[in-house]
Amino acid sequence: MAWDPDAFATLDVLRRRPVIDLTAALPSSFSPRSVVDLGCGAGQLSRLLAARWPQADVLAVDHSRAMLRWAADTPSPVRYLHADLAVWRPHWPTDLVISAGGLQHVAGHDRLFPELLQSLGPGGVLAVALPRPQDQTTHSLLLETAADGPWADRLHGAWPAAPLTEGRGYDAQDYYDWLGPEGASIELWETEYFHVLDGDVPLLQWLHQAALAPVMDRLTGPELDRFLAAYRRRLEAAYPEHSSGNTLIPTKWLFVVVRV
Repeated sequence: MAWDPDAFATLDVLRRRPVIDLTAALPSSFSPRSVVDLGCGAGQLSRLLAARWPQADVLAVDHSRAMLRWAADTPSPVRYLHADLAVWRPHWPTDLVISAGGLQHVAGHDRLFPELLQSLGPGGVLAVALPRPQDQTTHSLLLETAADGPWADRLHGAWPAAPLTEGRGYDAQDYYDWLGPEGASIELWETEYFHVLDGDVPLLQWLHQAALAPVMDRLTGPELDRFLAAYRRRLEAAYPEHSSGNTLIPTKWLFVVVRV
């Protein structure tokens, strides 16, 4: 199957719940004038935030040029920046630093999260949603596909070692230890979601955009299509269709919301 970025707009409803739960936890009276969305992907959350707070300057940051090109294709007041999330930090006091599924592939959360907290101005908020590593079968299959084919050399090192691939990953206690002493308030919770995909919705298109961004940056044309077909076969074997014609996909997310 060919890669269709427009399909994400149609299927995004399947991924909205973590974003809704994250933004609902922001203070009700909160009215930020500066917002940074880290790991913005195709910019859905960034545009949502710009619509919610029209007076705010919204900067969306991602390491994938392909994702940022798609994001910029949709008219909005959002500003986009290409940067390495492992080293880039806001250089000004920011009211809101937010990320929904964009930091799980960035290593060194013990350093990253305190530094993001330090970039906030008085009353600022750090709000992050992270897919949990124990449920990332899809990512393991992605790495297997990348290592098993004529594209292996070009995809080598495309996904840096990060909490998602380190086995145990970080847990809520870790984030509390790093952030609790520095924040005026901290909320942490974990939620498990079950997504029902009917037979007409391909598993491949359902996946979070950030996971496939490195493939999009390194492969094109027929070779990209062959990679995606190989990956889809692995996904369909791991998540077989139920007799009802649907596939049930479980995902767990950890949420961290800190106010300084």
